[in-house]
Amino acid sequence: MRLKCLACEALARMVYACAAQSPHIVDVELFRLGLHREPADLCALLQNKIDQASEEDYDAIVMAYGLCGKSTAGLKARRIPLVIPRAHDCITLFLGGRNRYGQQFREHPGTYWYALDYSERNDGSMGLGAEADAQSQSLYDEYVEKYGRDNADYLMEAMGAWQSHYDRAALIDVGVGDLTAVEAETRATADRRGWRFERLEGDLALIRRLLDGDWAQDFLIVEPGHAVVMTYDADVIGCRALSQEGEAQTLVGEER
Repeated sequence: MRLKCLACEALARMVYACAAQSPHIVDVELFRLGLHREPADLCALLQNKIDQASEEDYDAIVMAYGLCGKSTAGLKARRIPLVIPRAHDCITLFLGGRNRYGQQFREHPGTYWYALDYSERNDGSMGLGAEADAQSQSLYDEYVEKYGRDNADYLMEAMGAWQSHYDRAALIDVGVGDLTAVEAETRATADRRGWRFERLEGDLALIRRLLDGDWAQDFLIVEPGHAVVMTYDADVIGCRALSQEGEAQTLVGEER
C-alpha cells in the first residue's frame, strides 16, 4: 500500500521511526503543535489536506491524531479510506492504547504529562497537561502567549493553580531519541512545583499498527462518503454516511 500520514509534530519521532520500518510506502506530513486549541481551524486544515491527498495515488490516509479537542470530528473521507486511532488525545498514542490511558487517569488523575517531541517542538508550554483540568491548562496557555513561559510559570505558581490540581510530572519515554535534557528540565519543574517525578515507558504499538496497516482493532476506518463523529462512549469516535449534500447521516457503529 501507499499511505499518506497526517501527523501532529508532537509525535514526529514516533511517526518517522515507524514509517521507516513499515512494509508500506508512507508519506508523512507534520502539523505544528497547538493547533488543537482552535478545533474548527485544525479540522478545516486537515480536511483540506485530506481532499488534496484523495486526488493522489494513495490507498488510504492515516491520521496520527486522536479526537484532540474535537478537532477530527467532522472529517470526511472522499475517494479513499481515512483511518484514525480511537483515542481522545496524543497521550493515548504515547502510552500505546486506551486501556493503559484509562488506567493512568484512574490511578493518577493529577498528572501533568511530558514527552520528547512535544517538549522539543513546543510553542511555550513544555507539558501536555491533564484531561481532568482543561481550565488550568487553558489559563497557562493564555499566560504563555501574553507573558512568555517563565512569567506564566511564575503566575501559575503564585496563584497555586498547579498545586490545586496536579501532583505528578510524568515523562513518557517511547524509546526514540535522547531524553537527557528533557528529563532534567522536567525534574526541575516537578521540584519547583512540589510534584513527584516519574518516568514511564511509552509504547509505539498504536502508531506502528497505524502505519503497518494493521487496523483490525483500535482504529476507525472511514470509508469514502462517510464522516467522523464523536460517540461519547469507549469507542471515542464513529462514522456517519454523508447525504448528497455532504452532511453526516446514519451512524455507522461497527468496530473496524
